[in-house]
Amino acid sequence: MRPVVVSVGAAGSSTVVPLDHYKQPFNVGVGVVLSAGATMTYTVEHTFSDPFDSGFSASTATWFSNTGLSAKTASSDGNYAYPVRAVRLTITAYTSGTATMTLIQAGMPGR
Repeated sequence: MRPVVVSVGAAGSSTVVPLDHYKQPFNVGVGVVLSAGATMTYTVEHTFSDPFDSGFSASTATWFSNTGLSAKTASSDGNYAYPVRAVRLTITAYTSGTATMTLIQAGMPGR
């Protein structure tokens, strides 16, 4: 998977980023960088719900916080070692700035 980059500049959640739960190894690196002078609190979240299912809705899916990337107020990084279906970046408290999340998934393309 090529790096996927999403940004959020207000309270709320980013676009849902589907991951390939069939990849071996699954490993996903996650980095969140805050813009200079940004003041916010963010959490990286994941779901086990299928984002490609016709009934999927980000607003009703069950989201879990990445324990290493929860309630952060500065740039940080972490990972997913085990399969999840999708990830998003959620700003829970916002004053100013932008948070940019980059995801890179390991594994061979098409496998």
